[in-house]
Order: sequence, then C-alpha cells, then structure tokens
Amino acid sequence: MSELIDIYPEELLIKQKENVVMFDIRRPDEWETTGVIKGAIPLTFFDMFGNHDVVNWMHDFQKYVTSKNQEFILICAHANRTRTIGNYLIDSGYNKVSHLAGGMALWEQENKETINI
Repeated sequence: MSELIDIYPEELLIKQKENVVMFDIRRPDEWETTGVIKGAIPLTFFDMFGNHDVVNWMHDFQKYVTSKNQEFILICAHANRTRTIGNYLIDSGYNKVSHLAGGMALWEQENKETINI
C-alpha cells in the first residue's frame, strides 16, 4: 500500500517545472487572502463548516488525474486537510499521492511566489 508523500517547497518547485498536477484544496476566501501557487488547480474540498461533496470533488479531480498511477500534489493551509484527503485517495487506490508539508503557511514562511486568482 502507498503512503502519503511529504513534499517541501523546494521539491514542489521542481515538480512544478515537471508539470506535476497540483490541487489547492482550500476555500476561495483562503485563495484570496494568500494567493495560490502558480499552476495549482483550485479545487475546494471542505467548506468553512467542514462539509464536503466527495462525489462532485472526485468528478472534477478525475478530469486532471486520469490514472491511479499518476503523480499529483495536494495543497492546503497547514497540511491537515491534505493529509485527510491524501489518505482517502490512497485508500481509494491512488499510488503517487503527495502533499505540501507545512502547507501554504510554510510556503509563505519561505517567501515563495504566489499568484492571485
């Protein structure tokens, strides 16, 4: 069974250049506050109350991740939500699931670039 892979900012920059699919699963208000990592696909999982719609989220997710062996990276604020979702995806058979360890908080702490959407 696969395990969730921690990716740190410098590694994410390399993956970004390799065009690895990245999903920013935060909420729109969070994207507006901090911006997003260039190339990350905004795809909210949990709303501000912790509600989610797995069926619709997976439908949108699978437009970009077309194989359970495809590598992708999940991004959230502090890596808590991505850990939950990443483990769910691994349990669902996805094999190359990574997330930004430390989330956008670490990305910002290291003064990495974001863009407004």
